[in-house]
Amino acid sequence: MEISKLGEFGLIDRLTADIETKNESTVRGVGDDCAVLHYPDKEVLVTTDLLMEGVHFDLTYTDLYNLGYKAAMVNMSDVFAMNGTPRQLTVSLAIGKRFTVEDIETLYAGMKAACRKWNVDIVGGDTTSSYTGLAISITCIGEAAKEDIVYRNGAKETDLICVSGDLGAAYMGLQLLEREKSVYYQQVNEAKKKGDKKALEELANFQPEFAGREYLLQRQLKAEARGDITALLREANIRPTAMMDISDGLSSELLHICKQSKVGCRVFEKNLPIDYQTAVMAEELNMNVTTCALNGGEDYELLFTVPIGDYEKINALEGVRLIGHVTKESLGHVLVTRDDNEFELKAQGWNPLS
Repeated sequence: MEISKLGEFGLIDRLTADIETKNESTVRGVGDDCAVLHYPDKEVLVTTDLLMEGVHFDLTYTDLYNLGYKAAMVNMSDVFAMNGTPRQLTVSLAIGKRFTVEDIETLYAGMKAACRKWNVDIVGGDTTSSYTGLAISITCIGEAAKEDIVYRNGAKETDLICVSGDLGAAYMGLQLLEREKSVYYQQVNEAKKKGDKKALEELANFQPEFAGREYLLQRQLKAEARGDITALLREANIRPTAMMDISDGLSSELLHICKQSKVGCRVFEKNLPIDYQTAVMAEELNMNVTTCALNGGEDYELLFTVPIGDYEKINALEGVRLIGHVTKESLGHVLVTRDDNEFELKAQGWNPLS
């Protein structure tokens, strides 16, 4: 169905008809001029992300369901990174004419699935037309007790530096997708040059080489916010001194923490958590796997520092890796390689404005 047949409000009604609010803080959701929220005893956390087609995602290989899921999750990830709990989302879309009602329903289905996982309410947003592709702007609203909020500026000398999960897999997934896309278009262009209609027809059933790389694809296409890790830390009675989610790359995020906390750091290459598929893919593409782990981005794992007294507790946690420690600011930001050489840690992560 063409979106123009429904119009803006008809589309909104269709997308939000089955939304049921789950949070007491949601007094009024979709359906009025404003959502009404009530947080009597908590601090309110607000974060916004804007995703642009051609900059943040490529619909050649990104399906709309997973795009919706990822768009919601990356916003929730920011709230978890403040040691908070996400409660509400607003969703704004700029939609090109090539999209149908069913396309946008699929996008919303992904968002709703992400919201169900963490009991988040979709409470409003906006829609408009676009001449430059699909744009998704999501605002996530969360809550936290004042004493529980973790900022970037709390890291102290001798604190331990930790990360959840593994690093570099999302970036390797992107490289894999881009490689197969390049192979496909190269074959199409060659067939067009030769006027080979049969080859063009066969390319309609082109199958990319993804076997054995499923984990990398999942990490790139379907991001997960690590609310399970913040819950694990609370259960273990560990309160991070500083925390961020890893969206632009470990090195970039760690340097943000160091700058705002006015400290230095030492990170050990041998301690970086890297999945087997990530290492194999990096070798296949003739890329340095450590560089990928440090600078790849879009892992949405949690990077955090904890007091040295929590060493035993951290070591006992599954899914958390100790990768280094905080030092005096004057000692700089150092990567210690496997052969004990030392290099300055540089922010080489993804920059959407470069």
